[in-house]
Amino acid sequence: MEVLKFFFEYKEAIFIIALSIFVGIEVISNVPAVLHTPLMSGANAISGVIIIGGIILVGHADLSKFSLSLVLGILALIFGTLNVVGGFAVTDRMLEMFKKKKK
Repeated sequence: MEVLKFFFEYKEAIFIIALSIFVGIEVISNVPAVLHTPLMSGANAISGVIIIGGIILVGHADLSKFSLSLVLGILALIFGTLNVVGGFAVTDRMLEMFKKKKK
């Protein structure tokens, strides 16, 4: 019953998040390959902000009990870090393609 109360209380926020997921998928799927690297840099910057938010969320979470804010903070830290590291790896590989080959 607690879950239904949560969904009813935050239905507008949940609707906005669900709608932004669909809009994000539609926008990203129509991006040409030429814009991939600049968008990856932007995604890395956004993921850095997500990591900072996750650190703040975990820092303010009540560690004496298992809470939703603690779980969401840890997930934000894990997925944000994976996205930043993966983004830098992909960008580095793409930049290696433009370097001249040594003979």
